[in-house]
Amino acid sequence: MLKVYHTPTVLPEHILLIDKPKGITSFDCIRILRKKLNIRKMGHAGTLDPMATGLMIIGVGDGTKKLHEFLKLDKTYEAEILLGVKTDTGDITGQEVPISNSQFSINFQDKKFSNEEIEKILQTMIGKLELPVPAYSAIKRGGEALYKKARRGEVVDTPSKVMEITAVEFLGVSSPPPQLRRGAGGGVVVSVRFDVTSGTYIRSLAEEFGRRLGVPATLAGLRRTRIGEFKIEDAEVI
Repeated sequence: MLKVYHTPTVLPEHILLIDKPKGITSFDCIRILRKKLNIRKMGHAGTLDPMATGLMIIGVGDGTKKLHEFLKLDKTYEAEILLGVKTDTGDITGQEVPISNSQFSINFQDKKFSNEEIEKILQTMIGKLELPVPAYSAIKRGGEALYKKARRGEVVDTPSKVMEITAVEFLGVSSPPPQLRRGAGGGVVVSVRFDVTSGTYIRSLAEEFGRRLGVPATLAGLRRTRIGEFKIEDAEVI
């Protein structure tokens, strides 16, 4: 079971909680808020990819000086993991990578997973995991972000880092919508809630979950619902 968290009754001064919509960048949120509030000095305490939605902590004016206090807080995410598909970015926005059955223990098309099997695999992931960071990430190699190298088509050995799942909850399985039915796979979407420490890549967790099941996997959807004590229920939609 996941822990129960409560948002502080009073937010720190000059701090906003925002529910980022899908399809825009984290900095797009800043641009929108600058225009709405007519305030130039603004920043955020941690990005979300354009495909992701959910909680962002925004500092306004003097609140930008407090943002460092939130960077290392643990977080909760609700993830949708598409089984049967591997992409170059680790999520559904990337190009599909051809997969030979020899790379995995089973033929995805011939395998059916019970809820009990999925739950058991997820429970084995609790704790510290040393996993490769996504090739499309801001981690730097040679002084340059990996995603810039990846966009140029450079093949780079991605570094590994320690990530940690402190709690996990299996939310269910579903058939993917038509836009997610890609290639020969893409037959099942597994929904999971992860409690993680700061610096954990959910794309890496999605791929690791697939490896433990013996199938390719990629992140199909992501929503951040908690940062430290701050919860999505108390966020404003922009």
